[in-house]
Amino acid sequence: MVKSKGWEWENANQTPWLKPTDNVYYLANKWSELGFKRILDLGSGLGRHSIFFAQHGFDVSAIDISDYGVSYLEKWAEKEKLDIDIKIGDMISLPYEDNYFDCVFAYHSISHADTEGMKKVVGEIERVLKQGGELYTSMGSKESWMFTKSGFPKIDENTILNKEDGPENNVPHFYANREDILTIFNNFDIEEIRHIDYCYINHKKVDSKHYYISARKKGTSEQDNFIHKS
Repeated sequence: MVKSKGWEWENANQTPWLKPTDNVYYLANKWSELGFKRILDLGSGLGRHSIFFAQHGFDVSAIDISDYGVSYLEKWAEKEKLDIDIKIGDMISLPYEDNYFDCVFAYHSISHADTEGMKKVVGEIERVLKQGGELYTSMGSKESWMFTKSGFPKIDENTILNKEDGPENNVPHFYANREDILTIFNNFDIEEIRHIDYCYINHKKVDSKHYYISARKKGTSEQDNFIHKS
């Protein structure tokens, strides 16, 4: 298994990573209506989503492998007077109790692993998530230019090592197709898988495709019924 490596945020254009993605507005409303309270921002980066969820009344825990990212979030949370549990750690071994979180939000983070590492990460998510709790995550598509044409070295059949100059240099990237996702998350009830083609961003043509996955940790029928009625 390849060693985990975080982003080098000091080498990044940080501005785009300080505003929450539009997905979280829907999720905050959905999870509030379900009565969810305790959320893990897995791979929190500079902390934009941790801050957002905390501002919307969630009890937020944030974890990232980057010292820089964690330090940035700590200062940001202090400035906003928000109580966020912030930790440095590796997503393949999470420092949380079993069945602890109502929901796990992992945006463009869990795929920074090889195939073996991905299995460990998903296993850890399943462990810390409550029965009937929800996961929202994303990962790169095997149809992306980065996987099919970049020429970057392959670690295994699903994973490349990013060799671009910048914050992701030498960070592994796991890529999937629909069948891979169904296999990886076989212990979850998958609500939705979306396949998004980013073909034009910031006045430039791009070829970047991602999967966005909404899933629930399988629980007892009584627990599922409770969630549906909440």
